[in-house]
Amino acid sequence: MSVTVEPMPVETGETTPAQALRPHAEDAFAGELAALAAQDDCPRPARWKLSPWAVATYLLGGTLPDGTVISPKYVGPRRIVEVAVTTLATDRALLLLGVPGTAKTWVSEHLAAAVSGDSTLLVQGTAGTPEEAIRYGWNYAQLLANGPSRDALVPSPVMRAMAEGMTARVEELTRIPADVQDTLITILSEKTLPIPELGQEVQAVRGFNLIATANDRDRGVNDLSSALRRRFNTVVLPLPESVEAEVDIVSRRVDQIGRSLDLPAVPEGIDEIRRVVTVFRELRDGVTADGRTKVKSPSGTLSTAEAISVVTNGLALAAHFGDGVLRAGDVAAGILGAVVRDPAADRVVWQEYLEAVVRERDGWTDFYRACREVSA
Repeated sequence: MSVTVEPMPVETGETTPAQALRPHAEDAFAGELAALAAQDDCPRPARWKLSPWAVATYLLGGTLPDGTVISPKYVGPRRIVEVAVTTLATDRALLLLGVPGTAKTWVSEHLAAAVSGDSTLLVQGTAGTPEEAIRYGWNYAQLLANGPSRDALVPSPVMRAMAEGMTARVEELTRIPADVQDTLITILSEKTLPIPELGQEVQAVRGFNLIATANDRDRGVNDLSSALRRRFNTVVLPLPESVEAEVDIVSRRVDQIGRSLDLPAVPEGIDEIRRVVTVFRELRDGVTADGRTKVKSPSGTLSTAEAISVVTNGLALAAHFGDGVLRAGDVAAGILGAVVRDPAADRVVWQEYLEAVVRERDGWTDFYRACREVSA
């Protein structure tokens, strides 16, 4: 016996997408999604809002025949996006794997928004994520009053996605305990979710799929079982290949965040963004950009996401306590906080890098002084 899960209403109160501090992807880029849908004449899988071609264009950016410009959401190899999109059009789930800060969550959200028009069917993985978060829970007041019934059942985001033919998301899959992870095996292989208390099941309808993300650095926390890993097609998201690519990513994302916070425009601080990215890449790679000097790497990841955070905080400092122009002094403290995670070991790494690399670099005197001041 199968059961139909009705969509659950969401209480939004007074908040509208325009007022939200961080609108969902389908709201923030509603105009681009609508333009793509209007001009998309390619075949669409069942219940997809866009064709695979249009989904890839939405993520990678481009110009439509009518002149509409689609902004890039992901800057990286096109083939990676094409493989990810194609996977969602099959019966295999998608696992986005990568080191912290490689835009796994960002890509996951935008894929769900483009495919299903809804990126909110989300399970956030933590060490305390229970089985109910993936399967279903119960309204205990109704359960105690009337016993197990359809009305007492509270569907999970995954159950809703199965019933409505949509895309569900599971963030930080390897953070979830192994026995809870394996709840997904039957869902992904049999495309059913049993409800033994009611003698029923939910069968996934066409259009259902699942995107999970996992962190390369979490290996050994809660490794995926071989049975579960086989249910996924794994796509590895790499770090940006070049300084220019990473500067472009940081600039675009900071500009988006800055507009929502009324911060100064990014072009005013592009030189500082380039310096932040250069520092992060050199410390991350263990060698200077010219390949001449080896440097020690700190314990932190120094990801693109952390660079975005440092620059955004610097823009806020420039806006509220400066002249509105991003300068070395605005980003110095943020860099120190990102690099020095281990007060003992990382501080030595940072001081050596400052003296051996930054101090000797032409045009970086102001940056060196600002970093020395906050490091004192």
